[in-house]
Amino acid sequence: MNTADNAPSILRQKDPEVATWLQREDKRQATTLTLIASENHCSAAVREASASRITDKYAEGYPGKRYYGGCEVADGVEELARQRAMQLFAGAEDANVQPHSGTTANLSALLALAGAGGRIVGMMLKAGGHLSHGHDKSHTGMVFQAKQYGVDGTGRIDLDEVRKVCKEHQPKVLIAGGSSYARNIDYAAFAAIAKEVGALLLADIAHPAGLIAAGVIPSPVGIADVVTMTTHKTLRGPRGGMILAKKEIAKQINSSVFPGSQGGPLVQQIAGKAVAFGEALRPEFKAYQQQVKANAAFLAERLMAAGLDLVTGGTDNHIVLVDLRKTDVTGAQVEERALAAGLSVNKNAVPGDPRPPMVTSGLRLGTAAVTTRGFGRDQIATIADVIVGLVRGGDAERFRATIQGLCEAFPLPR
Repeated sequence: MNTADNAPSILRQKDPEVATWLQREDKRQATTLTLIASENHCSAAVREASASRITDKYAEGYPGKRYYGGCEVADGVEELARQRAMQLFAGAEDANVQPHSGTTANLSALLALAGAGGRIVGMMLKAGGHLSHGHDKSHTGMVFQAKQYGVDGTGRIDLDEVRKVCKEHQPKVLIAGGSSYARNIDYAAFAAIAKEVGALLLADIAHPAGLIAAGVIPSPVGIADVVTMTTHKTLRGPRGGMILAKKEIAKQINSSVFPGSQGGPLVQQIAGKAVAFGEALRPEFKAYQQQVKANAAFLAERLMAAGLDLVTGGTDNHIVLVDLRKTDVTGAQVEERALAAGLSVNKNAVPGDPRPPMVTSGLRLGTAAVTTRGFGRDQIATIADVIVGLVRGGDAERFRATIQGLCEAFPLPR
């Protein structure tokens, strides 16, 4: 019996109110195309593992060193996830699959490497970085002495500025990575700068992790001292985080995750991670990631051909960041129009954005989820035309039938 497939009927009997909300979410996803770069659709196997009875098990500690009895199955599941992770990311020397999210992975790694009050350098949020890279509203900006670097006039990382900030600030940890950066990162150049100032290098690959695992874009594994990521974006697994570390600092990392920042791990999510890593080790996953990248490049090409500006003028990964400053609309307005048409997108700041975070002058698009549904060039061309129409004030209802047709032709994977 498939417990996950039978759970909805049980839930309808026991708690129809929650069941109704979840049914609404099923319908929303089925009738909406997801172009949010940080979202994807995991497999039914991943969902089944994440909904398994192992959710009841407390497993504080690590395999073979738990604080509770009865953890032999949890040990087996976690060790399987670890081994698959290290196989997936060639050259990884140790993997911690317990972090609940990418942010907790970053916080744990930074506390292990820099210590409370230590100096860190990361990318500005408005330049394409992440809150957990030292933003003053994040705990990473409160716990650490943080300085941040930006991008040049083309929207690309300014390595000269990175070096300048590091020489002035003398950080213990330099962070390479972003949440809305559409270009490959020169990890070797970052490692050289870190070495110049005696810092350790942390590469945050939360967004491009799947592309990196498949060998479609360059990897920081073996270059950076620590690599953090989420497991639910391009990696197409359950929601969660992971840390890869060099052997000599793995113990520090593990102690920082538990007991440092978390108690018992979410073993059901670790099971889901193990399934997702297994899926990612199959040849078809590489083909999928190649298509994700190709779809993003084609989307960028179509949007630019229609006259829209893109930050950096294109993409190397799954992200396309539209700069709306030359138009008469904001990111928030286009997000609202898109949702009415059946497209789930997100407003996003662009470098030098004069507008506040809840308004923005940009639109961040990603191709991972629609590629999971089977999209190729023809469907991406249609989506690009819709986005251009929405930016230019087209009636959202006029595009709704087109989007619904795509949703029906390319249903959610089972």
